[in-house]
Amino acid sequence: MTIRPFQLERFFARHEFSAPHLLACSDCETMSIGELLHLAGQPPEALMDVRLGYTESQGDPALRATIAGFYDSISPDHIVVTNAPEEAIFLTMWSLVRPGDHVVVQTPCYQSLAELARFRGAAVQPWAMSETPARWQIDLNRLGDLVTPDTRLIVVNFPHNPTGYLPTAQQFQDLIAIAARWGTWLLCDEMYRGLEYDPAQRLPAAADCYPRAVSLWGMSKAFGLAGLRIGWVATQDRALVESLLTRKDYTTICSSALSEVLARIALQNATALIERNVSIIRDNLALVRAFMDRHAEQFAWRAPLAGPVAFPRLREGSAAAFCRAALEKAGVLLAPATLFDFGDAHCRWGLGRRTFAAGLAALEAYLARERS
Repeated sequence: MTIRPFQLERFFARHEFSAPHLLACSDCETMSIGELLHLAGQPPEALMDVRLGYTESQGDPALRATIAGFYDSISPDHIVVTNAPEEAIFLTMWSLVRPGDHVVVQTPCYQSLAELARFRGAAVQPWAMSETPARWQIDLNRLGDLVTPDTRLIVVNFPHNPTGYLPTAQQFQDLIAIAARWGTWLLCDEMYRGLEYDPAQRLPAAADCYPRAVSLWGMSKAFGLAGLRIGWVATQDRALVESLLTRKDYTTICSSALSEVLARIALQNATALIERNVSIIRDNLALVRAFMDRHAEQFAWRAPLAGPVAFPRLREGSAAAFCRAALEKAGVLLAPATLFDFGDAHCRWGLGRRTFAAGLAALEAYLARERS
C-alpha cells in the first residue's frame, strides 16, 4: 500500500521556519541546553562525560527508571524509549495492527494515528467528536456501537489535539470499559499530559488502568523540548515490549546518548517545566478569550480544558482560505482543519509560546485592515 503525505507535517515544513508569527504550533515554549541545566542546578560540565556511542535499544536504564516514576504500575522494563514519539506510534501500529483488522480512531487527530493503521491494511473507522454550544465532546454510546469483537485497536488522544478536550475521569473509565469488554487494544496518545489547567482533572495513564493499553508520551509537547527527539511508550504487556524492540532494530536501533541524558535531567525537573508552560498557556488563553469576544461575529469559540491548542470555528467561509490569507497578508501561521481531515470550518491555534501575543496582534491588525 502507498501512504498518504503527512499533510500537517508538509504544511509545517513549508512554513514553520519562514512565517514571522507562529500561531499554529502545538508544542510549548522551548529552552536552550544552558537554560535547562541552570534550571536543574547543574553546570555545563555535567555533560562533558557523556559517551557518544550506542545506547541500549530499550532506552538508558536511568532514563527509564525516571520515566517509570510518572506511572503507578509500570516498571522500567515495561517502557520503550524511542527517537521521537512518531517512532513510537509507528512501532506500535507495526506491532499491533494486521491487514484486515478493524481500528477505531478518535477524530480529528494527528494524521499518523489513523494513517499508519490504514497503511498496515486495517479498516479505519473514525470516531468523530462533536461540537456542542459550550464545548467539544465525545459520544461514548457511539464508540460502544463502533467497537465489536473484531475491533483490534481503539486510538484516542487526551488531552486532545487539536480541540483541547479532556474527558472526565468517569468518561475515561467508561471508555476503558468499552475496550475491556472485547479485550481490544487501546492506544492513548498522552503527549499533552501534565498541561491540564486544573491538575485535579488530570487523568491516570491508560497503561496504568488497563493491561492491553499503550500510553504514549515524550519530551516534545508538555515539556517544550522537541529538539531532544525523545518519546516513549509504556505498557503492562511484556510481549508487546519485545515486539516493539524487535521492530526498533529495523528503524533507529537506539536513541541519542546526549538526548537521553538531557531528557532525564528535564524529567527530574518536570514540575518546574510544566508549571512554566501552563503559566504561558494561561496568559495566552486570557488574550485569545478577549480576542474571540471582540470577534464573536467571525469565530465560534470553544475554550479548551487542557493542553496548548484550541480549535475555533469560522462562522462563515473556508478555514483554509482564511489561514492562507492570514499567512500571505499578515505573516500569521494558523493550521486549517483540512490538515486534520475534519472539514474546512476550523483552524488550530497554538497557545504554548511566549510569542503568541505578537502573533495575535498581527492577526488583529490584519482583520482591522480587511474591515476598513
